[in-house]
Amino acid sequence: AAFLDTFLAANSMLSMAALSIDRWVAVVFPLSYRAKMRLRDAALMVAYTWLHALTFPAAALALSWLGFHQLYASCTLCSRRPDERLRFAVFTGAFHALSFLLSFVVLCCTYLKVLKVARFHCKRIDVITMQTLVLLVDLHPSVRERCLEEQKRRRQRATKKISTFIGTFLVCFAPYVITRLVELFSTVPIGSHWGVLSKCLAYSKAASDPFVYSLLRHQYRKSCKEILNRLLHRRSIHSSGLTGDSHSQNILPVSE
Repeated sequence: AAFLDTFLAANSMLSMAALSIDRWVAVVFPLSYRAKMRLRDAALMVAYTWLHALTFPAAALALSWLGFHQLYASCTLCSRRPDERLRFAVFTGAFHALSFLLSFVVLCCTYLKVLKVARFHCKRIDVITMQTLVLLVDLHPSVRERCLEEQKRRRQRATKKISTFIGTFLVCFAPYVITRLVELFSTVPIGSHWGVLSKCLAYSKAASDPFVYSLLRHQYRKSCKEILNRLLHRRSIHSSGLTGDSHSQNILPVSE
């Protein structure tokens, strides 16, 4: 269980970094994406992610540094020997530096490039929009205001998505990583409630990813709204039919 916990935590972080690299290639090199990101390249990137994530739990298993940790109430990296404290601290620091810190740096670098390209395209679209609004003299003021509002939303959309991706990564993983480092290099006791909460936040990353990556896209939100509207519409029809039947049953004896 401790082996799987360490492997899945590292794999989740590195998978986000790999996904950000793929998105960076798709946005910065849209015309040559198929040439730059072939099936072999994607397989190599996924294989490296898995091998990188397997290295640390395998080394910890060989050194007997896996077991149940009382602070986090879970099976994870732990060492109960005082003479191995320094080596375990170096190992844990290297693990988090090459998993959390590396993934965070890759996320920031790639998504900043994506944001730069998105802002450049927004500026070009804004110039075309303003030129069109100037030429269309007879355009209704409400349509003009709607175009300007869409222009403003377009500028904020990329920033909102990228800040959400990086923000969820930090919110889910940073408390756990910081707690592990403070636990190693500080004599201040850490509350068990905070330890369990930080571990639960790390577990919640995989559960929140489908919602974060899907609901930020307009097509997914539109599809979800259509599904909800259909479900609510069916329920309203069903309930109205039931009330109508009961109402007719109450009225018929009176009419007779």
